[in-house]
Amino acid sequence: MSLNKLAAQVADEFEKQYGRPPRWIAAAPGRVNVIGEHTDYNDGFVLPMAIEFYSVMAADRPVDGKNVITLHSTLEKEAATIDLAAPVKPGKPKWGNYPRGVVAGFLARGINPGGLDVLLHSTVPLGSGLSSSAALEVCTATLIEAVTGQAIDPVEKALLCQKAEHDFAHVPCGIMDQFISALGRKGHLLLLDCRTRKTELVPMNDPSVELLIVNTNVKHELGSGEYAKRRAECEQAAKILGVASLRDATAEQLERAQGSLTNVVYRRARHVIGEIARTIHAAEGVRQSNWTAVGQLMYASHAALRDDYEVSCKELDEVVEIAESIGLAGGVYGCRMTGGGFGGCAVALVKTKDVAAITKKIAADYQAKTGIAATIFSSHPAAGATIIKG
Repeated sequence: MSLNKLAAQVADEFEKQYGRPPRWIAAAPGRVNVIGEHTDYNDGFVLPMAIEFYSVMAADRPVDGKNVITLHSTLEKEAATIDLAAPVKPGKPKWGNYPRGVVAGFLARGINPGGLDVLLHSTVPLGSGLSSSAALEVCTATLIEAVTGQAIDPVEKALLCQKAEHDFAHVPCGIMDQFISALGRKGHLLLLDCRTRKTELVPMNDPSVELLIVNTNVKHELGSGEYAKRRAECEQAAKILGVASLRDATAEQLERAQGSLTNVVYRRARHVIGEIARTIHAAEGVRQSNWTAVGQLMYASHAALRDDYEVSCKELDEVVEIAESIGLAGGVYGCRMTGGGFGGCAVALVKTKDVAAITKKIAADYQAKTGIAATIFSSHPAAGATIIKG
């Protein structure tokens, strides 16, 4: 569904909920990371893309004039409220903490949106690693900009949303998700330097290719503890190598120091150092429309995440193996797991003309091998946060 159609649908839902049309509508997309996994907390590079799935908010001033923001969601039973007359703190329902944190960030900057009736709808699949939370945060921020007429710098907006997730949802996320949702542009990927926060739009508007996102519909509970362990192992490697972070290390340095590292720490560092290089090369490949090269880098990324970083799982590996078996002859350039790992999604670079056949083959083979139905959809690089009405 196009964003304009989706906005019209949300406007209708708002009218059903509140009995009048909305005055403002804002949207922000989810994302998929094309390449650059577990590089963010090592000061490396990531290459995400905004996807054509959005959080959309419609709003109007409350009829009773109260200084309260009331948020209804089409996906949640319980509404969330934010009393602007009191200090904004985390509360219940839990889903409301994402917008609460964003409102608190704007209030801290002296920007007060005032009372609002809001309806939220999201098409970003929840719990699939496609950043439904960042889409919600950036959508809230964009709505406040529409309501107040005060736009803030997009980088500042992304950082405000990241802080909201840290302080109100207690999720220690990196900067990628909010950056791509706030700064994404249609027909482009975003090369983000996680150290300097410098961004570069990388054009990807070749109609002959698109990205296929395969949600394995599994999430193994290993995730959170393993994530902290990987961070610690990377810090240990950087310390032994005598660098501020693995961003500053080379493959040659790592090989020379191999005897000083445990096998596990060596392999973690090998993935990160290799992945930073792969991400830079992939961005160059996209610029040149060298899809074969980009695909090979995606496969290499998956292999390193599976073998050296050990964050894949059998379901993700199955998807990548099926994609490899289809191969270039069947329209697949490359495939890899995307996101933190232990489940969630894989992303494949495919020929547009073969999308239907590839989708059918992956769905059938994955179900036959795992007994689980995958959710599969394709996307071109989508627009970032946008004010649709206001």
